[in-house]
Amino acid sequence: MTRLLFVIPLVLPLALMASTASAQQRPGQDACARDVSRFCRDKMNDGDQIVLACLKQNRTRISKACQQTMASHGQ
Repeated sequence: MTRLLFVIPLVLPLALMASTASAQQRPGQDACARDVSRFCRDKMNDGDQIVLACLKQNRTRISKACQQTMASHGQ
């Protein structure tokens, strides 16, 4: 039990740092997350390129924020 109490303070900050880093690496993903779940849910496990193709096919239906993010990334 004593070991567990020493490990928790070390693991928690590392987990928080990892989640913060992953969020910082994908800022535009938040803008399209809802659109992906609405229009491309069945393709989410097929890879990023397949999801991107799905978003492009649904470009007229996706949110303005997602459209702007895609345009800013040359899509």
